[in-house]
Amino acid sequence: MTDISDLIEPLIAFRRDIHAHPELGFAEHRTAGRIAEQLRALGLEVHEGIGRTGVVGVLRNGTSGRSIGLRADMDALPIQEQTNLPYASTTPGTFHGCGHDGHVAMLLGAAQHLTRSRNFDGTVNFFFQPAEEGHGGAREMVNEGLFDRFPCDRVFGLHNWPDLPAGTIATRPGPIMGAADKFEIILEGRGGHAAIPQDTPDAIQAAAAMVQQLNAIISRRIAATASAVLSITQIHGGHTHNVIPAEVRVSGTVRTFDPAVQDRIEASIREIAAGIGIANGVTATVDYQRYYPATINDAEAAQEAFDAAATVGNAVISPDPAFTSEDFAFMLQACQGAYIWLGQAKADGGTPLHNPHYDFNDDVLALGIKLHVALAERHLAR
Repeated sequence: MTDISDLIEPLIAFRRDIHAHPELGFAEHRTAGRIAEQLRALGLEVHEGIGRTGVVGVLRNGTSGRSIGLRADMDALPIQEQTNLPYASTTPGTFHGCGHDGHVAMLLGAAQHLTRSRNFDGTVNFFFQPAEEGHGGAREMVNEGLFDRFPCDRVFGLHNWPDLPAGTIATRPGPIMGAADKFEIILEGRGGHAAIPQDTPDAIQAAAAMVQQLNAIISRRIAATASAVLSITQIHGGHTHNVIPAEVRVSGTVRTFDPAVQDRIEASIREIAAGIGIANGVTATVDYQRYYPATINDAEAAQEAFDAAATVGNAVISPDPAFTSEDFAFMLQACQGAYIWLGQAKADGGTPLHNPHYDFNDDVLALGIKLHVALAERHLAR
C-alpha cells in the first residue's frame, strides 16, 4: 500500500474536533456537515440526509459493476466525560465514549487514500451512519432504500475493541454480536397502609418474587448449550416508608444469538409475570421490545474480511461472539457482509467502551485506514 503517513495528523485533528463537539443519535448535524464537506473536497458524489442525518459518499473507478459498502457510525453517548483531555467534550452530558469519532476518521482516511490511489475497479460506497447507540440508525438508512440506491455486493463495518491489543484484528463467521431486547413489567395493586398489609395486594412482594424467577430463566428454561443473558437493571416503586405502593416497575435486558432462544425467553417472561400477578393479587403488564437483532456475519464475507485483515495486521478468528449489540445487524440482514473488531488496547491495558474515562486510541488510526482500504481493494481487485 502507498504510504498514508501524511494523512494521519490531519485526521487526528479532525477526530479530536468531532470528539470536542459530540452529538447524539439523529442530531449529528455538525458532524455530518463536516464529513460531507470533506467528501466533496475529495470530489466524491455526496448524498446527505439518508436515515435522517446519515451521509453517503460514492467513489467510482474503472468499468466493473462490482461494489462494496464501508460503514462508520457517527453518534456519541449521553455520558458526562471525565477524561480532562484538552479536546474533551464541550457539550455537557454528551461524550464520544465508544470511539465513533475514531471510526469516522478512519473511514474518511480510507476515502482519501482510495481517491488518490485508484487501485480498484468498481464502486466504493462510504456509509456514515447516525444513531447506532440504541436508536437504530442503520435500520433507518436501510428502510430508506440504502442498498437500492447504493447497491453493494458486500458491506463491512468495524468497531474499535479495547479487549484486543492494538495491531490485532478479529472477526468470525456467524454470530459476532448479540440481539438486544429490553423489557419492562408493571405490577399494579391498589396501594395502602403498610401497617395493614392484609388489605393491600403487595406489588413490592410481587416484584421481589419476579426478580428471583426471572433470574432463573437462563439456568432452568434454556439449554445449557445455548448462550443467553438476562439482567434485571431497574426496580422502581414506592415513595415513603409507611405506604405499600400501588405500582412497581421491573426492567431489564435480554441478550441472545438464536431467535428460538429469544422466543423462549420472551415467552417465559410473560408466563412468569402472569403467574406472579395471579399469586399476589396484582396486575402484571409486560412490555417486551426487540430493538436490535443479532449481528450475524456471512461466512464468505467473514473469510474475505479475515484475508484482508491478514495483509495489514495480526488477523485472528474470534472463538466467541460478544453479548453487546450493534445495529450494523440491520445492514447485514439486507446485504452480505461482516463485522470486524479492531484492537486498540495499549500495552498497559485500556479503558472499556462506554466508560467516562474512555478515549479512542489514535495510534490505531493508520491500521483502521489500511483495513478499510484492503477490504475495498481485495473485493474490487482489478
